[in-house]
Amino acid sequence: MSNFSEISKKYENDSVVQKSASDTLFDLLDIQANDDVLDLGCGTGHLSKLMKEKTEGRIVGVDPSFGMIENAQEKFSCQNITFRVCSAEQLDYQNDFDVIFCNSAFQWFVNPAKALKACHNSLKRNGRIAIQAPAKDNYCPNFIQAIRKVKADKSTKDTFACFNSPWFFRNTVEEYSELFTKSEFRVEKSNIEEVFSNHSTAEAFKIFESGAAAGYLNQACYSTQLFQEYIDAFRAIVKSSFKDQADKTGQVRLTFYRIYLLATKK
Repeated sequence: MSNFSEISKKYENDSVVQKSASDTLFDLLDIQANDDVLDLGCGTGHLSKLMKEKTEGRIVGVDPSFGMIENAQEKFSCQNITFRVCSAEQLDYQNDFDVIFCNSAFQWFVNPAKALKACHNSLKRNGRIAIQAPAKDNYCPNFIQAIRKVKADKSTKDTFACFNSPWFFRNTVEEYSELFTKSEFRVEKSNIEEVFSNHSTAEAFKIFESGAAAGYLNQACYSTQLFQEYIDAFRAIVKSSFKDQADKTGQVRLTFYRIYLLATKK
């Protein structure tokens, strides 16, 4: 079974898509030398460490996964970075931060409106927030194609019928922007990008395991009991699908749709 506590020890090595997308987020936020920064959905803290190299201000990383925070504390708490287990909806800060950095986490928010209200409260006047996250229901056509095989296969279809998606997606820039304006933010930039990258079938599966598997193979997302037989079959089907998607050189062309949004507290 997969969840973020389970995958935390290998997340930093396997989360190549999340890391590459974060570069654009850094450019959007332009963290200044004295900015206080909240890393929302910090994972194992490797991006919190990069933020600390950009500012002498306070850095706080929060994540709802105990395993992720434990891993981050082991590696980076000695660098004057604070880490705590906390979801976006549970943020209890008031006018504490100049910047909120949210990389590959927005899609996991259980209550986006409540989370954005908490983010608004956490920011100082004119503070800024930037998110990067998978967007659109067809967020990764490669993954969706693999899941169609899971839905259809006789060894997995009955159990998968009990899957409840944990993700929050919107299909247009306007829908994402409206969420922020309703929470009293001013949207400065917002666009959905189609991003391509080539990977071996093994690399494609690692990328799947670094994020999507934490939903698709998480007991909390099912209304029936998960057994190892189902989990093994699920993974075998996904691997088989990636092999089917590979070109003659064995490469899979992964496609992701990603929202990049920058907003300022009014």
